[in-house]
Amino acid sequence: MPFEPVILFFLLGLFAGIIRSDLKIPAVLYDSLSIFLLLAIGIKGGIELARHSLAALAGPALAILAAAALIPLIAFVVLYRLGRLARADAASLAAHYGSVSVVTFAVAASFLSRNEIAYDGYMVVFLVLLEFPALLLGVVLARGGGSQTRWGPMLREVLGGKSIVLLIGGLLIGWLAGADGIKPLDRLFLDLFKGVLAFFLLEMGLVVASRLGDLRKAGAFLIGFGMAMPLAAATIGLLVGQFLDFSVGSSVLLATLFASASYIAAPAAMRIAIPEANPALSIGAALGVTFPFNLLLGIPLYHDMAERLNGVFQ
Repeated sequence: MPFEPVILFFLLGLFAGIIRSDLKIPAVLYDSLSIFLLLAIGIKGGIELARHSLAALAGPALAILAAAALIPLIAFVVLYRLGRLARADAASLAAHYGSVSVVTFAVAASFLSRNEIAYDGYMVVFLVLLEFPALLLGVVLARGGGSQTRWGPMLREVLGGKSIVLLIGGLLIGWLAGADGIKPLDRLFLDLFKGVLAFFLLEMGLVVASRLGDLRKAGAFLIGFGMAMPLAAATIGLLVGQFLDFSVGSSVLLATLFASASYIAAPAAMRIAIPEANPALSIGAALGVTFPFNLLLGIPLYHDMAERLNGVFQ
């Protein structure tokens, strides 16, 4: 099977960063690419959402949210009890792993499209829903309750953050306009999506290379956790997808969401809510280990697991 081209862009950026090349993506371009991707993902999901009843998605949404709550709880126990991390660091890391990565989701969708594997476009609704509940749970775990927590600023940071605003905004635009209304914008938001994603992953490769130093500080335990936790979370996602009778493609996307770790919304929220936590541990594990693990090995593995699981239950 040919290598997914957008992954090759990520590897190019990673290589350039490791050899300390002077390759750089201008900050303004990086911001523009991220705005485009978030809007495009939301719009594509909104178009699909317009074809379905919201009531029909309510049941699966509740089941997915309930199952997703297990991920930060499991992560916290492993990090706090086995890893012997400070409570604040364990809770912050658990929040990162309970939340999701939009870019990892986009790469998984690209992988499915390249291999002509169908999936439901409304899966982006679950992407939006899973973005922030784990962050709130992480704060509760850090405090052992809700006291002494600056809930107002944290909620404003999360709900008013760029990723949530653009994803929900794009979702509403696509839903209200529908496929016919968005058609004049197809060339921009649909046809150019994969090319923009490739540029974005080139920058992400550079960013991951810059975080390799954090991994050395994190130690072997966190590196192992950063690879084992996605596998456990993906398994939960695949089982939930099977329970909800999702297609193989939709199950892969759900597994990818469960397996991914946030490195955009979570760091900003945790900086406000749990300032005593060490951000180098969370970002080092989420971005330095889990993100490349999912891109290079995880997504194809989740697809293989989904097909095998589907065969067992048929």
